[in-house]
Amino acid sequence: MTVEFKNHTVEKIGGTSMSRLSELLEPLFRVNDPEYNRIFVVSAFGGITNLLLEHKKSQEPGVYAHFSNETEGHAWMGALSRVDAAMRDAHEAVLDDAGDRAQAADFVRERIEGARSCLIDLQRLCSYGHFRLSQHMALTRELLSGLGESHSAFVTALLLRRNGINARFVDLSGWRDEREMTLDERILDGLADIDLTQEMPIVTGYAQCVEGLMNKFDRGYSEVTFSQIAALTHAREAIIHKEFHLSSADPKLVGAANVRKLGHTNYDVADQLSNMGMEAIHPTAAKALRQAEVSLRVTNAFEPHDPGTLIDDAEAEKGVAEIVTGLDIYAFELFEQDMVGVKGYDAKVLERLTRYNCRIVSKTSNANTITHFVDAPLSLIKKVEKDLSEFYPNADINVKSAAIVSVIGRDLRGLHVLERGLGALRRAGVDVISAHQTTRTVDAQFVVGRDSLNTSIKSLHDTFMVTDGEVAKLVA
Repeated sequence: MTVEFKNHTVEKIGGTSMSRLSELLEPLFRVNDPEYNRIFVVSAFGGITNLLLEHKKSQEPGVYAHFSNETEGHAWMGALSRVDAAMRDAHEAVLDDAGDRAQAADFVRERIEGARSCLIDLQRLCSYGHFRLSQHMALTRELLSGLGESHSAFVTALLLRRNGINARFVDLSGWRDEREMTLDERILDGLADIDLTQEMPIVTGYAQCVEGLMNKFDRGYSEVTFSQIAALTHAREAIIHKEFHLSSADPKLVGAANVRKLGHTNYDVADQLSNMGMEAIHPTAAKALRQAEVSLRVTNAFEPHDPGTLIDDAEAEKGVAEIVTGLDIYAFELFEQDMVGVKGYDAKVLERLTRYNCRIVSKTSNANTITHFVDAPLSLIKKVEKDLSEFYPNADINVKSAAIVSVIGRDLRGLHVLERGLGALRRAGVDVISAHQTTRTVDAQFVVGRDSLNTSIKSLHDTFMVTDGEVAKLVA
């Protein structure tokens, strides 16, 4: 199965922007002069996926977490009712027409009650000894995650049609679809009979497929769907619309007058941003676009005349720092005197961190100490600590809260980032725990105390975000 599109774009709207959908009618969708040859991939309305699964940052349980943990009193049912209410609030905030609201309410009722019946049946089935609930949790997570994007895509199509755009709801969630498809097959099937010159597809960010998007990519699935659509259809450009520009730092930390829009960077920088928890795009999604030679543009959805930041494979014309960002982490340190000359310690620590889904941001090691800088809840890190203490009873294991601040650019050669960065942090009164830079010279990382994170970002941004003339003087 193939689709034949020409000179089109594939564009994604994130959850936060989706909650301001009615404000995007003109700046993004151009309802006064519709422009077709555009495919839109939408996330769920802000906060909905947290309620369906678990809160991305606080880990507060949603429907999935309550169901999988079998919490008392069928707490998942109450959680699902909260999703129902939140979805209704979300679409009522953007739909003015009573008929559209009624259609959206019917859609929510059908999906929520369908999911409720499915989970009840699954619990009943697993009350028999031959079936285990744990064996079905991956598919349950897939089912629940798709509800949010299906709702937001349906509502978006309703709103656009009400405003004169020939929008089509394209549901890739596999709802009540008995066919088994790969991700590519699901996408091509959904887009098969669409005329992009006359229709605007509004596509769900979740796609049901035999690979299992949630199993492979978890909360990054909508960007994977987005990138795969762009790659499969040979889009002219892939575009992500955010509420802000991709800038040199958080304007709340360094001042709005001091930040600068990146304008142009490459996929190496995008990968480093993802590693620091500041995703311009999911790494797997970036890989798909990169291999298909599709450039990515990140724009501010509310500033339609600004081209935003282009991300491609172009190298920097000269060494320049582009962004300073930071992340709270834990330093997981294992010291073992007998480690010198013995292989396997690093592999064992890595295996345990991976088992408990602790994301490693960076690491350092010497003769008898391995330190992993980890972005994960402390409760999970404590489980790793317990396991390794039993495996290495003579080891000294320490877990300390810290932060990593990173200076990132396509090419940092000649900027003396470590030397100048350490000097800037010293002048700012920041004690640096460690500092390192890879040979690829795409980023330099400074590990500092957690309470020094904001001060460090501001200090490094003031140091490296200088004018071209100042750069020439500094590296001369």
